[in-house]
Amino acid sequence: MDRKQILNLYDWDPGVCFRHPSKGVVQTAVVGVIHPRDDGEREVRGCADCVINLEDIRREQAARAGAEYKPGQLGEQVG
Repeated sequence: MDRKQILNLYDWDPGVCFRHPSKGVVQTAVVGVIHPRDDGEREVRGCADCVINLEDIRREQAARAGAEYKPGQLGEQVG
């Protein structure tokens, strides 16, 4: 899959990237969810470059583990 195909797997909305807050509000996708104490649930959002970087990390981890890599699953809750 190429970059555009991977990015198309995500829903994009304006937000602030967790790695690049100095960019201000840009198109972002949910890359994770955190549960701060006494504050419910918060989405962690990433810009396109960060989504691709995180997908690359997931692909490499899957290859090392001999597991199947499925793009487009950042931010999905497991369990």
